[in-house]
Amino acid sequence: MRRRHCEPVTRGALQRSGGPQVQEFTTPATFTVADDASAVDAVFDFAASDPALAVFDRLVDGRWTPVRADDFAEQVRGAAKGLVASGVEPGDRVALMSATRYEWSLLDYAIWAAGATTVPVYETSSTGQVEWILEDSQAKVLIVEHHEHTATVAPIRDAAPALSSVFQIDPGGDTPDGAIADLAERGSGVADSVIDDRVRGLTADSSAVLIYTSGTTGRPKGCRLTHRNLLAESHGAIAAFHTELRRGRRSLMFLPMAHVLAHAISIAAFQSKVTLGHFSDIPTLVPTFGEFKPNFILSVPRVFEKVYNTARQSAHDDSPLKGRIFDRADEVAVAWSRAQADGGAGLLLQAQHALFDKLVYSKLRAALGGECEIAISGGAPLGARLGHFFRGIGVTIYEGYGLTETTAAVAVNTVDHIKVGTVGRPLPGNSARIAEDGEILVSGPVVFDGYWRNETATAESLEDGWFHTGDLGSLDADGYLSITGRKKEIIVTAGGKNVAPAGLEDSLRSHPLISQAMVVGDQKPFIAVLVTVDEDAWPAWKERNGKPGDATVADLTADPDLVAEIDAAVKAANRTVSHAESIKKFRILPKDFSEETGEITPTMKLKRNVVAASYAGEIEAIYAK
Repeated sequence: MRRRHCEPVTRGALQRSGGPQVQEFTTPATFTVADDASAVDAVFDFAASDPALAVFDRLVDGRWTPVRADDFAEQVRGAAKGLVASGVEPGDRVALMSATRYEWSLLDYAIWAAGATTVPVYETSSTGQVEWILEDSQAKVLIVEHHEHTATVAPIRDAAPALSSVFQIDPGGDTPDGAIADLAERGSGVADSVIDDRVRGLTADSSAVLIYTSGTTGRPKGCRLTHRNLLAESHGAIAAFHTELRRGRRSLMFLPMAHVLAHAISIAAFQSKVTLGHFSDIPTLVPTFGEFKPNFILSVPRVFEKVYNTARQSAHDDSPLKGRIFDRADEVAVAWSRAQADGGAGLLLQAQHALFDKLVYSKLRAALGGECEIAISGGAPLGARLGHFFRGIGVTIYEGYGLTETTAAVAVNTVDHIKVGTVGRPLPGNSARIAEDGEILVSGPVVFDGYWRNETATAESLEDGWFHTGDLGSLDADGYLSITGRKKEIIVTAGGKNVAPAGLEDSLRSHPLISQAMVVGDQKPFIAVLVTVDEDAWPAWKERNGKPGDATVADLTADPDLVAEIDAAVKAANRTVSHAESIKKFRILPKDFSEETGEITPTMKLKRNVVAASYAGEIEAIYAK
């Protein structure tokens, strides 16, 4: 196979234009994507040029075992042959429903090597969600992880007439040896040249992945992303994180691979010869960090919030002295980080920072394996204070911004250019524009070209090459983008005040006892909020406050101590906004929002319409006279 790649171009200067109401910022391209390139090319290129390269570390019988580039290419070829033998033709869709694991990446590349398109399905999806994706995508083959997924799919196969085969990654069912072995056996009679021809037949504009949106505001839409989109995102990420996305570095992927962010960064890691591990058992993630020792990680803000809240609460639970030490260390970490934008910390702050590095920060870094120096965050707003805290302890979080429609990040803070509290500048070759109503518009090679079989939604979202994100934001003079809210989530009170709920909700979630918060008040006389309690923090809170050990949140929603604690968090959040935007009342809900009940997505985004419907009575009670 011939080698195809992205050609470098000369870096230009950043461009900015616009008047008082419209701003635009473009980051010049530093590469071009060849028209005959595809994301699967690297698999066979590495096997030929660097066969001993450890492209993955695979967890086998409790041990991390390197996977060589040549062995990986052979497995990809074998699985691709099996797909061909199963009737998969170029351009067909193959659905993949699994938790994050080595086989996910292997099958993803095998689908491309067969000339087909991957359709990721969250492994937590309900029968109805899977049915819609299979029906709409017209997937010919479905690959699931285990027998529970097979059972989920069984009653809906008739609703997906295009579906001809179902494979199971773990042994069982119709694939007694597991999907990888069974595909290899099924394709044993397919010649290597068939796969070579399929790969050569791919172009940069061939469909690579059909990702369905999380459906926070309605039925999921399929976003068609091309190999050009994936390669543009990959090489943009490599430029942004060139110190980490390089040979010799290690990263552990634990976010759902069905999410565009995990998918895109995994491809970037492979393209840059990073050794990638996969893991999905979140309760044992911390000890796994110690075993794997990643150099960088990818996560969503809620995970960083939980790390911070757990560490803080643990210190306070140990003793009043340890609690005070942690709080002071927290203040110093934030102050030290903020000082970096002002020429660096003074001598006293440096000394304090060095002291707390020994007492506190080193222990937090050890929880991430001891080798982790940076983290990439996306999927939701991080919050400036949390960003400063982690940079202060020695693990800089680089926050970015993007959507499924932009192949993950369209803007990101980078190792060379960072402003904590912003989501960075556009990736190379991409542009961001602020419309007159404050909506963020984006264009460039990472932007998709339309929704699958949905011309109406495509026409509503794309205009003259600009994608209307639905998010609100601003650009500063240096091209850094800040997100201020979601256009459709803006609350307009009965008094005509526009309120963006994101800032208030971020502040509330920073409290150790609060899991989720949803601000309400559209066309109501004042702003209120629904609050859920963090199940992990609940036992310790009961013990500290002398509550019965078997008491549930539902038992104590009116408890004076619990109400006082949430009230203090609400007052702290209100200090970040004007009086007209502040929260006047709150309701503590008896249980947390969950993916199973459809109230949050797999990446912990609120489905506001579902929550509003589920708790309509509680919302009405807030405003009852």
